[in-house]
Amino acid sequence: MSEQHPDLPDEQAHIDHAYDCLERSRKEAWKLRDLSEPGRGGTLQARYERDVFDEALIKRLIDLDLGDDALVFGRIDRRAESPNGIETFHIGRLAVANEHHEPVVVDWRAPVAEPFYRATGKDAMGLVRRRHFAVHGRKLLGIEDELFGEDHLGIGSDGTLGINVGGDTSIRGYSTLIAALERGRTGQLGDIVATIQAEQDQIIRSPQAGVLVVQGGPGTGKTVVALHRAAYLLYTYRFPLEDQGVLVIGPNRVFLRYIERVLPSLGEAGVELAVLADLVPDVTWGGEDSALASRVKGDVRMVDVLEKAVTDRERPLREDLVVPFRTGYLRLRAEESLRIVRAARRRYRRHNAARKFVEGEVWSALAATSRIGDVSPDAVREELRNLDIVREALERIWPVLTAPQLLHDLFGSVALLKLAGARVLNQAEYESLHRARSANVVDVDWSAADAALLDEARALLGPKLLRGKPDDTDEIRTYGHIVVDEVQDLTPMELRSVARRSLNGSMTIVGDLAQATGALAPDDWESILEHLPNQKGSRVVGLSIGYRIPGLIMELATRVMMAATPNLRAPSSVREGGTAPGLVEATAGGLGACVASAVRELLEDVGTGNVAVLSADSMVDEVSALLEAAGIDHGRATRAGLTASVTLVPVSVAKGLELDGVVVVEPARIVDEQIQGMRALYVALTRSTKRLTVVHSRPLPAPMLG
Repeated sequence: MSEQHPDLPDEQAHIDHAYDCLERSRKEAWKLRDLSEPGRGGTLQARYERDVFDEALIKRLIDLDLGDDALVFGRIDRRAESPNGIETFHIGRLAVANEHHEPVVVDWRAPVAEPFYRATGKDAMGLVRRRHFAVHGRKLLGIEDELFGEDHLGIGSDGTLGINVGGDTSIRGYSTLIAALERGRTGQLGDIVATIQAEQDQIIRSPQAGVLVVQGGPGTGKTVVALHRAAYLLYTYRFPLEDQGVLVIGPNRVFLRYIERVLPSLGEAGVELAVLADLVPDVTWGGEDSALASRVKGDVRMVDVLEKAVTDRERPLREDLVVPFRTGYLRLRAEESLRIVRAARRRYRRHNAARKFVEGEVWSALAATSRIGDVSPDAVREELRNLDIVREALERIWPVLTAPQLLHDLFGSVALLKLAGARVLNQAEYESLHRARSANVVDVDWSAADAALLDEARALLGPKLLRGKPDDTDEIRTYGHIVVDEVQDLTPMELRSVARRSLNGSMTIVGDLAQATGALAPDDWESILEHLPNQKGSRVVGLSIGYRIPGLIMELATRVMMAATPNLRAPSSVREGGTAPGLVEATAGGLGACVASAVRELLEDVGTGNVAVLSADSMVDEVSALLEAAGIDHGRATRAGLTASVTLVPVSVAKGLELDGVVVVEPARIVDEQIQGMRALYVALTRSTKRLTVVHSRPLPAPMLG
């Protein structure tokens, strides 16, 4: 890439023109909004239409506000039937037209832009030239050209061929890509719209139908590819996806804060970001489980346990119900209550929906025993429904339940756990679920593993009742497309919770089996896919090139990966070489001094970038105290994300993050304390984009020694 490229002034002029056109569009949108300002007059329909129009204009204004993101980042020249035989398109973040409605910038997701990401020397896709811009805001810093045709076959204007990584994959726009990768991290994930590579673009533009599985090692860009795919699908299938909704599920809130800017920077601000707990309303979190309880709660056998727990609450009377009525008595026989329970189970799939039927059958059965002439069930209902004895009978036969009530009762009683779970769980397993009852269900602090069980129970019970009828607003929300990151760490029960929210089976799930650190870590993708929608099939694709991690760091990490998952292959690194990882052994009592020294060295090396100190979760407070004693200001990822220049990151929330410099403290503690210790260490060693230092007082795990 050369700053002295002869076309640089002309391209800068085009970029300036594009920004002028964008500003004109923004001003026109504001004028339209002022004209459509909703007033008090007019019909309800007219006001509704004004509100819809205003909403669309606000979205357009948001799309047009790029902040510091570059508008234009490339250009393609392709053969065409025109006076000079060439037509040119500038590729950018969003489409911009001039006052004559002629395109000045083409949206990167448009079909005409596809060759910018896909063309190769063997398949030029009609291109004669592809041009990459190095841009900071609206200032063009440099240009990199690739030429196509029999005389060029993708050879750059400087005479070099595209860089090959892993033997056969050509990296296009290499200088632009490396410049982007070398840029300091800001604490939030940025988009890669200017540097998307061919294997990434194939995933981004793949058809919407079915479940698309993306397997990618650390630094392959799987997260950002999944987010760009969401943006592409919204562009391509705007209707109906915009109405159906797109949901992105991440592993924790640190991760969500880290990725929250990507989709808005691509003009898609309406996508919902959530952790699984967000999908379960009206409960509070903070509880903790034993390792056994956490594993059991994630096991798919819990479906049978919960189904049995629900049916255990659908109970006939132990003895006849006799109630006074006018001048006599009415009787509901125990055997009749059994018939009602069985009929309700046959007729209704969800528990709460059957309550009205059960009540109606009870009123009819009671009315049939009247000895004072014909009495209607409605008359019986009006006179008896407020009697305590009748309400208690109905609650025994068929109580209206919420998911928290069901689980609170179940987990609070070993007897109920045995009744519901003894068929599928052993004694130690079902007893691990027991916990002391709270005075009130609203006081319960639920654990992370409870989220999927609450959701399963909610699906079995159905929505709460409103005036005796299911409340439609309490139904589980579904989405037209769902993106799940770090899917390898979801349990079967959590996967069921995700699948329940899929409207049509369209999903993008991304992860890395080598980084599976949960109690039920899968060995293959089939064991994940069996719990997800299959009505439209599934595809598994891989990302083989690592863009983030320098080669020398990846060499160390790969040795750990091979010990943890010998059947998987590590990605090939674009950035070969770099600085070798530092392995620092601390003498007794000197751990804090070594950590502090490593942090200071990395801060000096990465400049304006950021540094993370990664440790086992149990060491976070200890390491924080060591940093404070050394006078190093630092933040914690669990509280403020990655906003500080030095951030202390527990290994449990490190997945998916990328930082310029990383200090990994006491690898042996990570291996010992995590359920999948060697895989967790692999995660820790693959967070750095520039420098890695390992500080230890205990012996290093054997794979790190070579």
